[in-house]
Amino acid sequence: MDRMTIAWFAFGVYLAVTTWLAWRGMKKTTSLAGFALGNGDMGPLLVGITLAASIASTATFVINPGFVWKDGLAALVHFGVAGFLGVTVGLVVLSRGFRRLGMQTKALTLPHWLGARYDSPHLRTYFALLNLLLAIAFVVLIIKGSAIVMQLTLGLSYFWSVVLIVGFVFSYILMGGTYAHAYTNALQGALMILVAVALVQSGTHLFGGEVSFLDRLAERDPALVQIPHPTSALFGDAFDVFVAGFVVSFGLVCQPHILTKALYLRSDGDLRRYLVIATLVGLTFAAILLVGLFARVGYPELDAVAQDAVVATYLGKAFSPIAGVLVSVALLAAGMSTMDGILVSASTIAGSDLFLGALGRRLLPGLAEEARQQLALKASRWILVAMGVGAFTLAIDPPALVGLFAQHGIYGLVAASVAPVVFGIFAPRASAGGAIAAAVAGPLVHFGHQLAVGFTLNPARTATEGVLVAIAVQGLAVALARRGAREAVAAR
Repeated sequence: MDRMTIAWFAFGVYLAVTTWLAWRGMKKTTSLAGFALGNGDMGPLLVGITLAASIASTATFVINPGFVWKDGLAALVHFGVAGFLGVTVGLVVLSRGFRRLGMQTKALTLPHWLGARYDSPHLRTYFALLNLLLAIAFVVLIIKGSAIVMQLTLGLSYFWSVVLIVGFVFSYILMGGTYAHAYTNALQGALMILVAVALVQSGTHLFGGEVSFLDRLAERDPALVQIPHPTSALFGDAFDVFVAGFVVSFGLVCQPHILTKALYLRSDGDLRRYLVIATLVGLTFAAILLVGLFARVGYPELDAVAQDAVVATYLGKAFSPIAGVLVSVALLAAGMSTMDGILVSASTIAGSDLFLGALGRRLLPGLAEEARQQLALKASRWILVAMGVGAFTLAIDPPALVGLFAQHGIYGLVAASVAPVVFGIFAPRASAGGAIAAAVAGPLVHFGHQLAVGFTLNPARTATEGVLVAIAVQGLAVALARRGAREAVAAR
């Protein structure tokens, strides 16, 4: 049996099992709430693996190691140390409060949660539109990264790889919603753990010999072992490497497909175990970034390969044909695991926050609630189809460095959401006006600074600037509200 036959057989098995799991999910999905969050009957192991797999994605497995290959230890510390710590702290600090308020308000999505917390339909609609607009950028990253792997593994052209990825993932999420996402992510997450261990192990032989690994890396380019990287446009100072890496990763927890995982759980008692499982699995996935260094030291010929294709090419050199095929199939699972989470979140936002929100009440003022719920579920699925068409169109001719393209988009969402979420959990006096001002100011700073310099800065830097400005804006609003309350008390 030749390599290509093995590849198609392994991928076919993966498609068949995933379809079966999606079918199981479809049988349990009878309402928009079930499509969005399940029925509150998932355990911490399932949800923890689902969360870690959703966070990791193609960016961690395929795209980000390319940045490490190019900029060395500075990129590794940015993504693997500062980034991992940011995500971990964000989950620990925010999950309990988010779940508590989410259960009280029966929120289905992050925009729903924000609208309920601040009693603001306008804030809910704003975040719904912002999520739908900016989430596409990350979906395009996942599609391109997966398509590159699929080209080298299955021998398909880039076009047909995109067709297969978009058609398959959008279809099984269309069937089963969150249950399909959680069940398939449990499978995908297990495969990803095995592959993470295999990828890290693939470079251990490079640490032997008389010359240390770091010395061998420095022989390739002395700047690769310097933190910050002296000539890098992305990791050229300590703020970019440490501060921006931590802040944006903390903020990434506020993405709709991540923080809402806490609402899947059966009870508050499951929260701690869920966070421990997600953190341990996430640490395993973060170690994959070392592959960028392995590729730089072990295979100088990869210097001629495009940055986004380094990992996919590395697989063919570091593994035997059969092992390389199995690893590649698991990398495809990594991409699909995050994309399906984003799609469940986006389609639910479309149905719940637009169709059932202020816009839906204006368009269908006399419709009974049960009928509106059923129409919202149908609308969410139709909007999912529209997103598939849009993602496919963009993925056919994506930017050269799709990682930066996705970061510009998703970090804009980070700049908008961190302050309203954090103040919403920890500041009872935080008002809708302050949240709206912060949610507008953050993205304006992020995109405005990038636009002023021609989108040449590290997106994490400008997003961090946006987060800090948004926190200052909403913090000022809270301080003014407290002072007003004290003055009102004193005047009595």
